[in-house]
Amino acid sequence: MIEIKGLVKRFGDFTAVDGVSFGVARGEVLGFLGPNGAGKSTTMKMITGFLTPTAGSAMVCGHDVAKHPVLVKQAIGYLPEGAPAYPDMTPESFLGFIADIRGLRGPDRKRRIDQVVSRVHLEGVMRQSIDTLSKGYKRRVGLAAAILHDPEVLIMDEPTDGLDPNQKHEVRTLIQEMSATKAIILSTHILEEVDAVCTRAVIIARGRIVADGTPETLRARSRHHNAVAITVRTGGRSDAIGAVRAELQRLNNVLGVEDASIHDGRASFVIMPKSGATILADVSQLARSKGWDVDELRLEPGRLDEVFRTITQPAGAGARRTLAREGGAE
Repeated sequence: MIEIKGLVKRFGDFTAVDGVSFGVARGEVLGFLGPNGAGKSTTMKMITGFLTPTAGSAMVCGHDVAKHPVLVKQAIGYLPEGAPAYPDMTPESFLGFIADIRGLRGPDRKRRIDQVVSRVHLEGVMRQSIDTLSKGYKRRVGLAAAILHDPEVLIMDEPTDGLDPNQKHEVRTLIQEMSATKAIILSTHILEEVDAVCTRAVIIARGRIVADGTPETLRARSRHHNAVAITVRTGGRSDAIGAVRAELQRLNNVLGVEDASIHDGRASFVIMPKSGATILADVSQLARSKGWDVDELRLEPGRLDEVFRTITQPAGAGARRTLAREGGAE
């Protein structure tokens, strides 16, 4: 449905997007991640035809964005960053305007507008001017405009930006419901959104793709992948805490033991496995044999935020921060 090959965008001497290539099939929800300034929005604007690539190509539903821009725009629903709309219009008049542009006529026009308004819960504000709406409601108006013509491809830049937790859940549920028949790209900096709705994630940094995979395969790159977290009641005694830590450290295939917290007579530890090892059963057996009063024992799947930081920071940045913490650098 979407095929991007060697996409480049330069602004003078600055290269915002540098040779990006990926595809998105029907039924996929692709999370497009990256730090601010990484090139996410620029890439999405090239896919939708709002910016002309310096080099490379973008195909949407078999149509070249540069050669057939109108056909591409007919196939795409686009929610840009900030969800721009005419502030003096009401949602009712704005969605009617969008319906006219999209070629919706007669009973289908009213039916589709009513259906979309209901799906994004705009009923109570349809006759208020958009300028008076909250950020969350403005976002909903933009989402309604993007899906009004039931597009095959949906591209959204920060779709839950400005929404409260309940509204975020509603939008994520809507994305999941639509995903079976569409190819969806959503740009986000909220990593929980990747777990909530995405079947795949692409991470971009400094204009280049640095990772591409399912959330599970990305978490497997975390140093906490297959680590074990345990919370033991120790009464807050330092000798008991030290004894638990020492026993955990002696287990085979344990690389190290991190203290997570000590609170209210409970000590929490994260036990790091050696490369490729699984240690959950060993930790569980040790706790039983020692008669520890365990509050929690769980396997860590890996942490997306850790992977994100590791692969998007400039080379050497992590080492510089480590030196600074240890007093070796300013």
